[in-house]
Amino acid sequence: MSPTKPNPSVTPRELLSAWGRILRGKSPMLSIEITRECPLNCPGCYAYGATHLGGEVLLRELNDSRGDALVNGVLQLVRKHRPMHVSLVGGEPLIRHRELSAILPALSGMNVFTLVVTSGVIPVPIEWMKLPRVRVAVSVDGLPEHHDVRRKPATYERILKNIEEREVNIHWVITRPMLERPSYLEQYVSFWSARPEVNRIWVSLYTPQKDERSAEMLTSADREFAALELNVLAKKYAKLLFNEGIARAFVHPPKSPEDCLFAKMSANYSADLQTRVEPCVFGGTPDCSQCGCIASSGLHWIRNVKVAGPLQVGDFVRASIRIGSLVNRLKRKSEQPSRWGARNPRPANRPKFVQIKT
Repeated sequence: MSPTKPNPSVTPRELLSAWGRILRGKSPMLSIEITRECPLNCPGCYAYGATHLGGEVLLRELNDSRGDALVNGVLQLVRKHRPMHVSLVGGEPLIRHRELSAILPALSGMNVFTLVVTSGVIPVPIEWMKLPRVRVAVSVDGLPEHHDVRRKPATYERILKNIEEREVNIHWVITRPMLERPSYLEQYVSFWSARPEVNRIWVSLYTPQKDERSAEMLTSADREFAALELNVLAKKYAKLLFNEGIARAFVHPPKSPEDCLFAKMSANYSADLQTRVEPCVFGGTPDCSQCGCIASSGLHWIRNVKVAGPLQVGDFVRASIRIGSLVNRLKRKSEQPSRWGARNPRPANRPKFVQIKT
């Protein structure tokens, strides 16, 4: 393996392709929680929060699919939305590794870029490494002193064993306790940069829900420190995906879902493959003023890039969403996310089937 420094810029061809999808009423990015099951019990996990799906139902109460039903359901959603990129999350998606071993080759054959986000608690099938346009990201939240407590049984020891001879990305969510030691950030980046299995390192800041009060939350000063330190480390460690634009977005995140390019360009489904997760992958009522999502931050700074005279990426996206919403209305469909019509009330997520615990 020979990891190279990723280029976080968006090419004109990629932007044109994304705009084309939005103009047709489609979402360029698709995220699917393919299972409600997870062997972990991480504090602060947004997926199992009471408001993640709007308060009507919990993730663990959804009637999820498996076997051919899951494979066909995921592929049906992809054909429906025709996205450029698909994220398969959970729960713990590798609980459905057999189904994924059918889904991933199919998506690769459709020229769709696919990301599987896992805790690393289950071995990553080595045959996935040969699939074009498929990437696996392992969530590692801090050094062992924090991660092994938060994410047991997906400990460092287990993760290193389960990614051996594979190639993965590492995704790190920074919480406030990790900033108490000045050298902490570099110790983390240095450790994972030295691993031959690691291709890239992505970093997010902890994103709270509105009115949340927890020890994980960062202050404004914490965000500024982390952004500055990570920007310095990115120049020293080639595997760290970070730049000045992302640093600015960490310090000045989107003000609301209507201001977030990532929320505008993505469609998100929960484990029954019907219930929508809104306004973004966090669901519930995320505090956008404290957003630290790497996907949101990466697109937030790109939106100000000029592409034609004074026109910026954000201008094209907003215009495309208006046209795409009109296209959907003309087709008598309402598949666009509710955030595409920000002045309308958020529709209730009501699944057709709910499992009742006895």
